[in-house]
Amino acid sequence: MTPMDMVPEKPANRASDVDRYVGQRIRERRVMLGLSQQQMAEMIGVTYQQAHKYERGINRISAGRLFEIAQVLGVTVSFFFDGLEGDVEPTGQGRQRMCLELARNFAMIQNERHQDALSQLARALAAES
Repeated sequence: MTPMDMVPEKPANRASDVDRYVGQRIRERRVMLGLSQQQMAEMIGVTYQQAHKYERGINRISAGRLFEIAQVLGVTVSFFFDGLEGDVEPTGQGRQRMCLELARNFAMIQNERHQDALSQLARALAAES
C-alpha cells in the first residue's frame, strides 16, 4: 500500500460545483446592484475576462479576492455560501437572472401608483396559470 492509497477520495467535481455556486451568487448580487461585469472587474482590479471566469466558476477565487469582491458588492463573505447545502444543484440561471432584473427595475420605479399597478398585473397574470 502506497501513501497515495491512504488518501481519501474526494467527490468528483465537488470543488467546481462550489466554485460555480459562489460565482452564481456573485453574479446575482452584481446584477441586483445594477453593475456590469466590466464595472465590477474595474472595482476589484481584474480584467473583464477574469471577472467573467469567476462568475462562471471556471477560475477559483482566492480568499483575499473573495473578501475584496464582498466589500465591493456590500455583503459579507458568507453571503456567497448562503444556501449551500450538501449537494449543489445548478439552478435555472436564465429565469433567476430575469427575476433579479425584474426586482431591480421594479425598485427603480419612482411612482408608487405604477408599482401598485405592476404588482396587480403580476398577480392577475399568475392567477391565469
